[in-house]
Amino acid sequence: MSEVAVASLGFAVLLALILLRVPIAVAMALVGVGGTAWLSGWPAALAVLRLGPFERASSYTLVVIPLFVLMGYLAARAGLSQSLFRAANAWLGHWRGGLAMATVAGCAGFGAICGSSVATGATCIAPSHPASRMGICDSAMK
Repeated sequence: MSEVAVASLGFAVLLALILLRVPIAVAMALVGVGGTAWLSGWPAALAVLRLGPFERASSYTLVVIPLFVLMGYLAARAGLSQSLFRAANAWLGHWRGGLAMATVAGCAGFGAICGSSVATGATCIAPSHPASRMGICDSAMK
């Protein structure tokens, strides 16, 4: 049987397993191991089962995610984002639109430290939100 026919059969089996309400991860694993065993033999399929999970879990991208979470937790507990916002607000807060500029400057400072734009946005909005609610900013900025 050709590789295209095996792939087509594997796709059909995958859809059938999903329709039978087998969890998607289990269905994909069964079809993948079965297709590898059909095309390359059982020793190759068992080698993929043995080495595959470690190779996927030890990738750089998955290793740094917990470290970014840890850094965000430590920065929040240490009050780093609030300190950066207070410093930026002291420099820029007296100008028109100072709260917005202080928020952007605080985010830029935290972004330079952290390196993750999503974590920076989520962390740095929290210190500026109470100031905007207390009426420090102009009503046009609300």
